[in-house]
Amino acid sequence: MGLEIERKYLVDHERWKQFNKPEGVAYRQGYLVNKQDKTIRIRTAGDKAFITIKGVTTGFTRKEYEYEIPLSDAQELLESFSLKGTSKTRYRVLFAGKVWEVDEFSEENEGLIVAEIELKNENDKFEKPGFTAAEVTDDPRYYNSNLAENPFQSWKNSSK
Repeated sequence: MGLEIERKYLVDHERWKQFNKPEGVAYRQGYLVNKQDKTIRIRTAGDKAFITIKGVTTGFTRKEYEYEIPLSDAQELLESFSLKGTSKTRYRVLFAGKVWEVDEFSEENEGLIVAEIELKNENDKFEKPGFTAAEVTDDPRYYNSNLAENPFQSWKNSSK
């Protein structure tokens, strides 16, 4: 069984701006199924593509199955079958022996930067890089599938 165990943090824009970043990769993703208890996502990441099936989140953990698919298939699925989606640039940052994935969102989610760390178990200890801010692991607004439906830019009348 595939499991994803991750923690998610907002990123301080000023500290991130000053951080020596690696080269980012353009991501585009869309959802074929986007329900509270399951999502099926198509993602392009540079010249690679994936289909991902995710279950409901319990704590920091959820079932996840991800498989590489041909890029041309992913592009066709995104164009022909995808519900709403998101675009972002992802940076993979090695910090204190762990990989952090930092996503700078674009389009309707412009202005949102989120850092995620995948763990081996929910009690895994880790250090946070200086660019991290508030933890949002438990806030479903920051799930990529929810950002596709309710983009960050639409939050203007509520607290971010």
